[in-house]
Amino acid sequence: MSPRRQDNPPLDREHVAADPIEQFGAWFADAERVAPLPEAMTIATVDAEGAPNARMVLLKGFGPDGFRFFTNYDRQVRIRGAVERLPAADSDAYFASRPRDSQIAASISPQSRPIERDELERRFGDRTAELGDGEVSRPGHWGGYLLRPEVIEFWQGRDNRMHDRLVYTRQPGGWEIQRLAP
Repeated sequence: MSPRRQDNPPLDREHVAADPIEQFGAWFADAERVAPLPEAMTIATVDAEGAPNARMVLLKGFGPDGFRFFTNYDRQVRIRGAVERLPAADSDAYFASRPRDSQIAASISPQSRPIERDELERRFGDRTAELGDGEVSRPGHWGGYLLRPEVIEFWQGRDNRMHDRLVYTRQPGGWEIQRLAP
């Protein structure tokens, strides 16, 4: 939700609230000033067979106890399909199309693992110096996926909760389209 701008200070302990709910509130307030529907969010789950399901809901409140949303209990499936890794050539081609600094950042980042900001900056600087003007190779831990959809829902928010919802379901001869109640 935070705007992605280079002039924002880095996110570190000095620039964020000690309480994540307070920090979310600040970013949410920023989003409310610039986004048409900042409360839209995706909820994702898996079914008993491990198939992923996702749907759009609206955030209706948050606080120390968590994030509140309301929805019909009977419908939770929105996107479903098998996921597979893309061929290395596809990942290489996309990686090569990214800005060079983004390539370097992807190559040095132990994504989602704890790290201090100065360590991340040091790694970035070291890798940049090591490469000089050389090409950045795609790291083996980075690549793309392909979701082969079986069910796709298009949801568009409307006033008075009269949202448009069209669901496409793959059939042997093509796609079946149905309108769903909001």
